[in-house]
Amino acid sequence: MDRAAAIELLRGLVAIPSLSHQEAEASAWLVTQMAASGFERAFVDAAGNAVGELGPVDATQTVVLLGHIDTVPGNVPVRIEATPAGDALYGRGSVDAKGPLATFVAAATRLGGAWAHAHNLRLVVVGAVEEEAASSKGARFIRDRFNGVREPEPVACVIGEPSGWNRITLGYKGRLLVEMEASQPMAHTAGPDAGVAVMAVDFWNWLSDYAAHFNAGHHKAFEQFQPSLRRLATFTDEAMHDHVVAGVGIRLPLDFDADGFAQELRSWAAERVGKQESRRAGEREKGLELALESRSRIISPETPAMLTVSGASMSITLRFSAYEPAWRGDRSNALVRSFLQGLREVAPEEKLGFVLKTGTSDMNVVAPAWRCPIIAYGPGDSSLDHTPHEHLVLDEYWRAVLVLEQTLRTLGQAVSQT
Repeated sequence: MDRAAAIELLRGLVAIPSLSHQEAEASAWLVTQMAASGFERAFVDAAGNAVGELGPVDATQTVVLLGHIDTVPGNVPVRIEATPAGDALYGRGSVDAKGPLATFVAAATRLGGAWAHAHNLRLVVVGAVEEEAASSKGARFIRDRFNGVREPEPVACVIGEPSGWNRITLGYKGRLLVEMEASQPMAHTAGPDAGVAVMAVDFWNWLSDYAAHFNAGHHKAFEQFQPSLRRLATFTDEAMHDHVVAGVGIRLPLDFDADGFAQELRSWAAERVGKQESRRAGEREKGLELALESRSRIISPETPAMLTVSGASMSITLRFSAYEPAWRGDRSNALVRSFLQGLREVAPEEKLGFVLKTGTSDMNVVAPAWRCPIIAYGPGDSSLDHTPHEHLVLDEYWRAVLVLEQTLRTLGQAVSQT
């Protein structure tokens, strides 16, 4: 695959809208392209992921290139325009993260099946679904497929996210979504009791104070507890109760005690409503509460949790979801050394940069399970993610293809000798 074909692959992929939960057309198109480019196996799997494979099915070593094919909403007209940095492809997903995914496909195509068989290596390229939806359905499916029982765990993994063509990302912060809903009987605004909306202010102030206390002495963003207010709404139900709902997203540092945080937040709620006991509504929730009491566990990936604290006139419900622990890899492994060599082959004057991201990615999903060498890589400026000006400089894209190709050649030699 030469530069022109690689650019056409990118343009074609970006041109197909693929919002989270609506990736089917893009996945089918990419599978067709991979099959036509020489991938020995190309298919849409049960989760909706676009999957292409090179090398023997029973190879002794497996390397996974895990990108994502879905995008956030936004119509950015697809076109190539001149920029001060060179010609660039505009379009939603050009940076986050169809550019990195196209890089994976192009680099793997350039390597070819003969290379993979020569090293007894299976190279698996994945365009995963629902990464932007916080469900990471596609990544979870791939994680469970290569679980060491159904199929061997990978010996290395590259996540497809924009890092810049001459940098790699070693880690991502964790994430937790928290929704607080408070309710109380309707009352006249001229009455003595504060309106229920005040609880949202109190909730946010408590989170801000928690962050200030936690972050004392932690000066790097990667080490900090970072909440952001995402939703605030009030309404009155048919039973004549006023409600306020406040939703926050929290970026978590490494080794954060999410259960301890949830317990502190529950204590805040109990104090506010004047009752220390917490309960769960319904038989399903009651069962979970018993489990919580026996395990002292509230927060876990893939399982939303809900806690309700009720008083005589007010109740507060806390909902926790989309939890992913932070992850940080190390620099001392064959994958990082292969990237060092790959960049040296393509651009001897460049030095490889290392990045830690304050967002999350599918690395947070698969790394704790696989615990193999893992980094994120891909062309593009991540500050353009999700913006109306999202675009990828084509020179950078092509350099990333060449760097990844050389990296995989080096890595193939290394893992085939183990």
